[in-house]
Amino acid sequence: MAIATAPATGAGDFRLTRPLELTCFALCVANVAWLAASLLSGTWLIGPDGLPLATDFVNVWAGGRHALEGAPAAAYDAALHKAAQVAAVGRPFNGEYPWVYPPTFFFAAMVLAMLPIVAAQVVWVSVTFAAYVAAIHGIIRGRAGILLACAFPGIVANFVVGQNGFLTAALVGGMLVFLERRPLLAGVLLGLLSFKPHLGVLIPLVLLVGGYWRVIAAAAVTTVLLAAAAWLAFGGAPWEAFVHALSTASQATLSEGLADWARLQSMFGLVRVLGGGETLAWTLQLLVAGGTAILLCVLWRSRVRFDLKAAGLATGILLVTPYIFLYDLVVLAVAMAFLLRDIQSAGARPGDMLGLAGAAALMLVFPLVVAPVGFLAAVVIAVLVARRAAVPGLSETAPVAGAAASTR
Repeated sequence: MAIATAPATGAGDFRLTRPLELTCFALCVANVAWLAASLLSGTWLIGPDGLPLATDFVNVWAGGRHALEGAPAAAYDAALHKAAQVAAVGRPFNGEYPWVYPPTFFFAAMVLAMLPIVAAQVVWVSVTFAAYVAAIHGIIRGRAGILLACAFPGIVANFVVGQNGFLTAALVGGMLVFLERRPLLAGVLLGLLSFKPHLGVLIPLVLLVGGYWRVIAAAAVTTVLLAAAAWLAFGGAPWEAFVHALSTASQATLSEGLADWARLQSMFGLVRVLGGGETLAWTLQLLVAGGTAILLCVLWRSRVRFDLKAAGLATGILLVTPYIFLYDLVVLAVAMAFLLRDIQSAGARPGDMLGLAGAAALMLVFPLVVAPVGFLAAVVIAVLVARRAAVPGLSETAPVAGAAASTR
């Protein structure tokens, strides 16, 4: 099945086939309609009482206020942070949004906290969404890339709660776009991703196997400089509190299920939703993580096309961690974009487009079926990548990654 006509204006640009273009346009309209309906019904940004809604973004804004007031470590204190969140929205609310980011994220939170909370959320999602669209456009040039980015079903969840999925996808996508031709910039983007360390665990291993030494060095330097800047700006207390908060958050989310098992888009969440115990969930999660790491190392040492390697890595970082939510799956748009680019350049195999449509549909039904459907969508994309990588005709003629390590 074709996905594009002849290239459009500009190198690498391509046009979607009319049916796919219309489908993407319909999804874009649906995304906008959902957000508009949420705003009008008082379930996005501002509640029916005219006060700001308590969503994930209140966590970021309140954390920024702590830092601006000279007490960043207070963000890691559950009681103090909840009090700041209640003050931010002007009314009490059930549950809490714990701050589990490293102190480096205070820099972004402080800037946002200088604005009223609703304005800050609008600015945050608008700027990070633009960065995400730019990353997808960097993979798929032309109008098609922008259309595909806006049509992705996972973006609504990130918009509504004001999370950082757009930023994560922008950094992962940008890193992969620049990996081969601008390794130092790719490394800087990877270093910036250190604000969500659980999503970056797999990337250094794959880059090490691939011999991307300059990328690794740039990422390490960026991470260290960010940490040093945070230490100088906020002191050592927030770092100590951060380490303690990690274990507390892990206990609450993965052992006690306070965040709801069905919202965890991982093998761990799937097992717990189906009634499995914690030991079984951890066992299967570790098997998935280990298997993913091994397969990606093999993939990145092989002669397989770079687009397939990039799609595999973007998918793999979502599979290895148990702590993943629907808004994190915006990263899957990066994987799907690279997969589409590979389909365009090498041709589609039977089932490729059906699989992509199925993955999108799984995320689309999440509001109706609150379950780890996002994990299943990631598995579908991983299977599509593996199928294409296994076809000899899709191999590159260039040397394996390690052989070209000296140029990276």
